[in-house]
Amino acid sequence: MVHSIYLEIEENPNCEYMPLQVYEALEESVPIEKVVMEVPERPHGVYHVTGWNSEGATTAYYVPISDSGQGVAHLVYGGDCGLRLKFTNSNSSWDLLDETQWGEPYIIFTEKSSILI
Repeated sequence: MVHSIYLEIEENPNCEYMPLQVYEALEESVPIEKVVMEVPERPHGVYHVTGWNSEGATTAYYVPISDSGQGVAHLVYGGDCGLRLKFTNSNSSWDLLDETQWGEPYIIFTEKSSILI
C-alpha cells in the first residue's frame, strides 16, 4: 500500500525547523524504540529513540519510503516536535534538559539494518 507521509517540524525546544517534506511510504508505519547510528561526536551504536511533542515523549515510527537514488530508504519519525535520542546505556528519563540526549526533526537511513524492531 503506497501512501504519502507529510512531515513539517516547526522550530521547538527539541529540534530545529524542517520545512514540509512529502515521502511515499511503501508500507504501513510501525512503532520502534531503537536505532543503530553513527553520529559525529557520539559513540557508534544502539540508541533509544522516541517521538517528541509539546507534552513530551510519544511514539516513534519506522516506515520504508521510496527513494529515487536508492530505491528504498528508511524513515524514522515521531511527534510534531520530531524525535529524541539517547544512548542505550543511559538510565535517565526523557528530558529536554539532559545534555546526553538530543533532538532531530526525523531521520532517514539507507540501511534497514539501522532499524531495530
